[in-house]
Amino acid sequence: MILGNVCTRSCGFCAVATGKPEAADPMEPLRVAKSVKLMQVKHCVITCVDRDDLKDGGAEIWVETIRAVRKLSPGTTMETLIGDFAGRWENLQQVIDEKPEVVSHNLETVRRLTKQVRVQAKYDRSLEVLKRISESGVRTKSGVMLGLGETDEEILETMHDLKNNGVQILTLGNIFSQQENICLLRSLYILTGLKNTKKQDLKWVSVMWKADHW
Repeated sequence: MILGNVCTRSCGFCAVATGKPEAADPMEPLRVAKSVKLMQVKHCVITCVDRDDLKDGGAEIWVETIRAVRKLSPGTTMETLIGDFAGRWENLQQVIDEKPEVVSHNLETVRRLTKQVRVQAKYDRSLEVLKRISESGVRTKSGVMLGLGETDEEILETMHDLKNNGVQILTLGNIFSQQENICLLRSLYILTGLKNTKKQDLKWVSVMWKADHW
């Protein structure tokens, strides 16, 4: 995770601290690249906190990190899991232009629950992020958490929204939280439990089951 360990947002599912971050560290990209090389990572997934306090939303650090990893580990492929850059598309474009193998942006939940789960985010803005990534020709990925109170119909609606905006890879997962300030899980869906889901609804995407234990 880059751009520090304090986020400017307060998503209901996340354990990362919310507050005023320290200044971006210009040496961070090199440290990340050295770590990737040291561990001989074949496929590197890099994510970040949201940095709404920065004019570029952290785009410069993203660009330098991608370039540093490629320089020190040219055989390593990358997935960059990015935020929405508060809808400042010129900042998003800087990351897209580096063409990592995969660019991810998680929708996280269904439309109805977005304001509760992702307080400062917007459902349609995230879809626009994904659409712009896809239209650039970069492999596009997103993720949705299950078990926050959504219905089967809302899950399928969300999957169709993602498909219609060019998403090629989707992860459906669940979270188990032990922290009182995290969203309470009202129900737990297992992918195979979506009994009314027809196979053709899933053919467009690679679906993985992921359990995150905080």
